[in-house]
Amino acid sequence: MSGKVLVCRCEDVTLDEVQKALEAGHHDIESVKRYTGFGTGWCQGKQCVVACARVIAEHTGASPTLPITPRPPYHPVSLAALAGLDEEAP
Repeated sequence: MSGKVLVCRCEDVTLDEVQKALEAGHHDIESVKRYTGFGTGWCQGKQCVVACARVIAEHTGASPTLPITPRPPYHPVSLAALAGLDEEAP
């Protein structure tokens, strides 16, 4: 296969970058995230965490124990709440 293989489309993280993180000694999903930046884009890891976990598991022989640490905006906030409006008002 030629060309780059994307693992995280949001942050343009490639399979090669994840493998380099593993070679550098980052063997858990959180440290690989911090090294490569995967899971920090608009989807917050919903699209790439499984692919990265699979690469880590294949490299280490053990599955990751903890998911990545979510960062805002993890929970959606309504525009009314941001504007300070009463959502119950007609």
